[in-house]
Amino acid sequence: MNQAVSTYEGGVHARRWAALAAALSLCACQTVVPRGPAPAAAPEPSIERPAPAPGPVFDADIPRDTQRHRVALLVPLSGGNAGVGQSIANATQLALLDTQSQQVRITNYDTGPGAAAAVRRAIADGAQLILGPLLADDVRIVAPLARAAGVPVVSFSNDGSVAGNGAYLMGYLPAQSIARVVEFSRGRGVATFGALVPNGLYGERASTAFLRSVEGAGGQVVSLQTYGRQPGGIAQAVTRLNTKAPYDAVMIADGGNPAAAAAPLVKRGAGAATRLLGTELWNSEAGVAGKPQLNGAWFASVSDTFYRQYAGKYRARFGAAPYRLSSLGYDAVLLTVRIARDWRIGDAFPESRLRDAGGFSGIDGAFRFGRDNAAERALEVQEIRGGTTVVVSPAPAGFGR
Repeated sequence: MNQAVSTYEGGVHARRWAALAAALSLCACQTVVPRGPAPAAAPEPSIERPAPAPGPVFDADIPRDTQRHRVALLVPLSGGNAGVGQSIANATQLALLDTQSQQVRITNYDTGPGAAAAVRRAIADGAQLILGPLLADDVRIVAPLARAAGVPVVSFSNDGSVAGNGAYLMGYLPAQSIARVVEFSRGRGVATFGALVPNGLYGERASTAFLRSVEGAGGQVVSLQTYGRQPGGIAQAVTRLNTKAPYDAVMIADGGNPAAAAAPLVKRGAGAATRLLGTELWNSEAGVAGKPQLNGAWFASVSDTFYRQYAGKYRARFGAAPYRLSSLGYDAVLLTVRIARDWRIGDAFPESRLRDAGGFSGIDGAFRFGRDNAAERALEVQEIRGGTTVVVSPAPAGFGR
């Protein structure tokens, strides 16, 4: 990940954003017009003065709000990943403002000093749902503690191994982006594939996904080479890869900088017409489209259509650009607010509602949680072209039931 989390892991006019908030109200994806909140029933006439609505009750300096659902946001607000954590926290505030929800209260808990302490405090404060944490190692700590308390976890991790047993993942899974761009490539006549994959957990998962995707699409993997992060490691891998050239396409399952370094070496040995392919990591990096070495490359990711509008409003409010991953926090709030429409105050969070087969919509497009509790996403394919990205295969609008 770019911007402090490794391997993954002018504002907008008010009328335009009001429309966007309505469009992204987390309706079921195949619903054409988003459903609004059910109208409240008209009160019966009464000759008695109504009792005042109860306000927040304070217990050991912790407000216990009796009129809203208590949701905990667990992100790093200190330490090396504080930047992305704060950006996610800002995004959740923005989502609450845009939806004007009066049913949800979000409290931030810093996982920087320790995820265990953060989740224990959140549970003690009465959290009914946990959004976060960001990192897979923190999910492994948080999930069992939350499950013991009956509190679901909607994490921002992209490590599929931590999903399940009450933990859900909203992160962008590399296997999905690899499968999408491979399928698109096959449809454009690409038959033979090579790949450059870094050593480590991300590389192992990318390799498995790549081999399965190419086989499933009816293509052929001619060579897959791994490399270490030491100087010259990727160049040595390209040398080995080029002994099996030519290829119709070569996937570089790494960030934009390593990919840009490898690209001219690949094309020198495999041919100038070789198509370069990337992963979802490219969409998390600012400036990847400006790397001329990657001109013509394809990669699959969540759609940026609504994200660009969101980023403009974020800058106007917070005075800085958001981290790309902050949209996960925004969409997690949209999901929560959507479910809160039918979630009675005082009841436990209705976890079964997370498994809506039609899925949900958000800044990053359509998504739904599968049997493995990981978010299945509708992805688009982008091409890097002349310093920008162009959508060459739009994301599906939703999911069939």
